[in-house]
Amino acid sequence: MPELPASQQHSSGSPATDFSVALLSAFVRLGVRHVVLSPGARSQALALAAAELERLDCLRLHVRLDERSAGFLALGLAVETGMPALVIMTSGTAVANLHPAVLEAHHSGVPLIVLSADRPAELRGIRSNQTTVQPGIFGVATRLCEDVPAPEGALTEAADATDRARRATDAALGLQTNDPGPVQLNLAFREPLSAAIELSAAACAAAAPVAAPVAAGGALDAATAIDPATETVVIAGAGAGPEAEEFARAGGWPLLAEVASGARFGPNLVVAYRELLSEPEFGGVVRRAIVFGHPTLSREIPSLLQRDGVEVIVVAPFGAERYNPGHRVHRFERAVVASERSVTAARSSEARRWRGRWVITSRELLADDPEAAAPAINARGITRSELAFLRAPITRPMLADAVWAASWPHDRLVFGASRLIREADRRVPGKKISVHSNRGLAGIDGTVATAFGIAMASQGGTEPRSAGTTRLLLGDLTLLHDVGSLLLTPGEPRPRLQVIVGVDGGGSIFDGLEVAATAPADALDRVLFTPRHVDLAALAAAYGWDYARAETRTELEHALTGAPTGPTILEVPLAR
Repeated sequence: MPELPASQQHSSGSPATDFSVALLSAFVRLGVRHVVLSPGARSQALALAAAELERLDCLRLHVRLDERSAGFLALGLAVETGMPALVIMTSGTAVANLHPAVLEAHHSGVPLIVLSADRPAELRGIRSNQTTVQPGIFGVATRLCEDVPAPEGALTEAADATDRARRATDAALGLQTNDPGPVQLNLAFREPLSAAIELSAAACAAAAPVAAPVAAGGALDAATAIDPATETVVIAGAGAGPEAEEFARAGGWPLLAEVASGARFGPNLVVAYRELLSEPEFGGVVRRAIVFGHPTLSREIPSLLQRDGVEVIVVAPFGAERYNPGHRVHRFERAVVASERSVTAARSSEARRWRGRWVITSRELLADDPEAAAPAINARGITRSELAFLRAPITRPMLADAVWAASWPHDRLVFGASRLIREADRRVPGKKISVHSNRGLAGIDGTVATAFGIAMASQGGTEPRSAGTTRLLLGDLTLLHDVGSLLLTPGEPRPRLQVIVGVDGGGSIFDGLEVAATAPADALDRVLFTPRHVDLAALAAAYGWDYARAETRTELEHALTGAPTGPTILEVPLAR
């Protein structure tokens, strides 16, 4: 990557400022376009440099008061763009608050670069204010961790900043390792902590066009050809991508795709896979399973993969940690394709019968669902039963169906790690839309911030996909856990983000676990369900969001079909 010529290098009288300008300019030249910042004194040089580069239209700056929210916002930006976002914070507990987002990025292979400001060496280990051991604070979760000494104004420091930016970006994208994820540059600064900055357009003159998103893991190994085998299924978990659907279709195999897999479409899709895997004549006769992504939404899939007599192939294009339920998987591939023999066999009557049984039975099960049955409106108008249907209270299946039906290819759909994503996974049909859920660790923290990042990165361009809406479907407990992320920063864009909250008063996901049958009801409520009752209308008003409430099917469909003009909370009461 070319460096800025000496005539364009910045000299302010503050080594902290000069190094920060050189570092952030280098990241811009490498294709980084988003910086997330939480304010603080020790990081002020980085903050002011980012603000100046935004003024020159080199990058987009997002300011968040809470570092945990900032980390997940950066995660969402990276998920949408495929490029790492920078997240800047001051020293001390500010850095520790990034740990949840760093762990999610680590386990899901999302590129993320943490720029943590720190005290210089002489102030460490002597109980200086707001000082702890920051290098390596994220442990094994980072792909690269560098403790950068405080700059002193040497002429070589701009080149050093450029080199560090290159190493950080390469490591975050996994270009050399096939293992993308988080990176930490721990940056020590001495006083003066900043100086006045006034850059010219030349600071961005060397910037390359925005780099095309790099596929996670960079260049893949040559794909392994998979030969035909009877009783094969293809499983797609979170992050599998459309490659799983293409592979299943080429080989003529049933596709068991989770809702956040990126492969929930196509003629081979089996939506009711849980029910069929539980049946001896379906799941009981599977002899081979080929797994893409990270399945997390059912017990039936890991149970199948741990069964004797089932050959399992896990396709893991990136990452050092691989999906291996029960430590029973012995074959891992970076990439696979259906062999010519498999493509030919897919047209055989035996293969058509195998996948047809799965696909047709799944469709029949869904067609028998009473939640999906709508009475037809006759020629003489709405009957009493039809009116009752439209006025019926909203249920979880109804909510999942309606949100799915309202989302289209130019939209983004985000699910919280709650009961509602499992409801959607059980029932929504195939559709090629962009769906995300934080399934690396499947935590509820940072869900609103992640959706904010996806919305901010996907909107504002000139292409048709930029005109879409980002919808976030989550439970009330998940919303309240990340309520601080509702705080909007003055002067920043207000994305079309519709936060749809299923309100049942607590964590009803625990009602479906074994503990609900064994624990005393009052104890279950207090320590697991954790009932909460919050006025969401007042909450929306306090944070400056639009607000709506839907209690019937008609109200819900009306709220979802009207495109929001900015951040909106849609409250949907649900029975526990």
